[in-house]
Amino acid sequence: MKKLILFFFTFFLLGAGLSFGQNLYRTSVGEVSFFSKTPALDIEAINKKAGAILNADSRDLAIQMKITDFQFPNKLMQEHFNENYLESERFPTGKFVGKIKEAIDFNKPDTYSVTAAGNLTIHGVTKPVTVKGSIIATATEILVSFDFTVRTEDFKIKVPTLVFNKIAEVIEVSGKLNLVK
Repeated sequence: MKKLILFFFTFFLLGAGLSFGQNLYRTSVGEVSFFSKTPALDIEAINKKAGAILNADSRDLAIQMKITDFQFPNKLMQEHFNENYLESERFPTGKFVGKIKEAIDFNKPDTYSVTAAGNLTIHGVTKPVTVKGSIIATATEILVSFDFTVRTEDFKIKVPTLVFNKIAEVIEVSGKLNLVK
């Protein structure tokens, strides 16, 4: 079932023109985390089940994850996150679909600073974003890391006034993807 989902994910997100000879890298265990810092409370969570596909020839990149796969140190925080803020029953996935701007020879092992531009979808809202990161290319894998921020209001995530001082308006997001052919 996972392979079938991955096939459709690749087909639709990276374009129907993919052929089997292309230079594709993927993972289903990528890590994406977020951090909210306020004077009253720090909130952090990690998702270790993010799926990602990189077409090294076209530099197209797609990342998708189930919102309910974010794990919190406190189960009550996790429950509130899924039910009240991200409404994961209505909006079960988050995704980024974009392209790495820099021309990179992924066959040449090296470390590259990169910028990816594309669309980020969270909470049913899609917005254009530019994400800075780095890529370490080796003979067998591509390691992608990135950091960016998300404004809750941009994605229509409502924070009740009762807890407004406990949840940051700007959330720090980071990720690490270990992609293999």
